[in-house]
Amino acid sequence: MFLIVVGCGRVGAELAFRLYQRGHQVAVIDQIGSSFANLDPEYRGRTIEGEVLSHDVLTRAGIEEADGLAAATNSDSVNAVVGHMAREVYHVPNVVVRNYDPRWLPMHEAFGLQVVSSTAWGAQRIEELLYQPIGRAVFSAGNGEVEIYELVAPEAWRDRNLADLLAGTEAIPVAFTRAGRSVLPSRELVLEPGDIVHVSATLSGIEALRERAGGTGGPR
Repeated sequence: MFLIVVGCGRVGAELAFRLYQRGHQVAVIDQIGSSFANLDPEYRGRTIEGEVLSHDVLTRAGIEEADGLAAATNSDSVNAVVGHMAREVYHVPNVVVRNYDPRWLPMHEAFGLQVVSSTAWGAQRIEELLYQPIGRAVFSAGNGEVEIYELVAPEAWRDRNLADLLAGTEAIPVAFTRAGRSVLPSRELVLEPGDIVHVSATLSGIEALRERAGGTGGPR
């Protein structure tokens, strides 16, 4: 694939090198030439210095042939405009923009862009880790609004019915593993300590399950 990364700060440089390592053709655009020093010395893709909103610069980068574009500057307004241009003017099939300030998220959403908010996602992950809770996130969707968590059933869940345990929470079971064998969980499933349950949940949903893991709350 031919992919363009706009912005060669720490995020853009890391992304460009990761894409290059995976065998993609990569072009990086930044208006400050010294920013390319952020790239790994082994990077051998293209670099284009110039105003990232310039049609000429985008054309020189090959945007008309690009399979995807990531706008990863530290300016939310620039990322939104570049992303909108890439999708609506140049018809790039896959466009992703970085969100720097969560207060700008509504603007990105108004453009209908795929957004990665490292600030919002990072803050949520740190919050979760600070709790030292039961259940670790193994997959994050969007900016972490919904994640898949792996929970090892504690003693407090012995003989609990899975459907009753999840009742009233923002959590949906997606997989159940016992003795190394995984199945799709049924509503009638009765848990034993050590069972592994993967659930798709919001933050409030997993917090409710963590509370019930301590033996407080939840139907029997």
